[in-house]
Amino acid sequence: MTHTIWTDLSGTDFQVTTVDAGGVPTRSLQAGNGEAVIFLHGTSGHLEAFTRNIGDHARHYACHAIDMLGHGYTAKPDFPYEIPRYRDHLLAYMDAVGIESAHIVGESLGGWVGARTAIDAPERIASLQLLCAGGTVANPTVMERIRTSTRRAVATDDIELTRARMRLLMADDEDATEELIAIRHAIYHQPDFVANIDNLLCLQNMEVRLRNILRPEQLAQITAPTLIVWGRDNPFGEVPEATAMHEAIAGSELVLFDECGHWPQHEQAVQYNEVSLAFLAKHSG
Repeated sequence: MTHTIWTDLSGTDFQVTTVDAGGVPTRSLQAGNGEAVIFLHGTSGHLEAFTRNIGDHARHYACHAIDMLGHGYTAKPDFPYEIPRYRDHLLAYMDAVGIESAHIVGESLGGWVGARTAIDAPERIASLQLLCAGGTVANPTVMERIRTSTRRAVATDDIELTRARMRLLMADDEDATEELIAIRHAIYHQPDFVANIDNLLCLQNMEVRLRNILRPEQLAQITAPTLIVWGRDNPFGEVPEATAMHEAIAGSELVLFDECGHWPQHEQAVQYNEVSLAFLAKHSG
């Protein structure tokens, strides 16, 4: 089957709109009814990371996939985007759309933000999914890979560099579709995105990262039901990172996907949707 964002969302009533989240215009894809599920993407990403998941989830839940602070087509204020800033933006978004408590699905950076929010505002988080989540280690090689590949793709109009950045995420290059590459390329070359690239990449600076990192004793404070999903071929974090999170968060579940890189919800969408919906069913209502 040939996937496009349109075929992924066909048959689902949805809207893409802009929400004023504490003064930050925030792009949001919304679909479905019921308890709220908020999908949070990774570093330099955007809400299209979840288009293979919205349809199945929107049959049961009110889905919100957002462009996080400084990302996608959300506003890009001129300050470093450290984790408390993302947390505050997420909570402001929830306030703006009237969500008291949400199930959070966070991929990579989104998982880091979701976990921080679950620690700091536990009453706002009904459950937590950490998909190849970042924020628990400071690996200089991985940080340099993220910083260099992103900056290179943003600094020049050559779409091959955006293609390389997207393929870096996936175990199978085919999952980095030409449509996703075109979307990412357009986002990367917005003037305000280019101007704010240092703010967006600040967490790849060792000093900044270390003051934002989630240590085991902090992860142990998470009380929300937690599902950890990891790709065995994740280029940005090895399986022991996932195992360490699982051990630190009491009662958490850990699922490992074969033939999967850094986007399990996209690369293994059918399998992920089944796992996610079973997890949500246990922890909603």
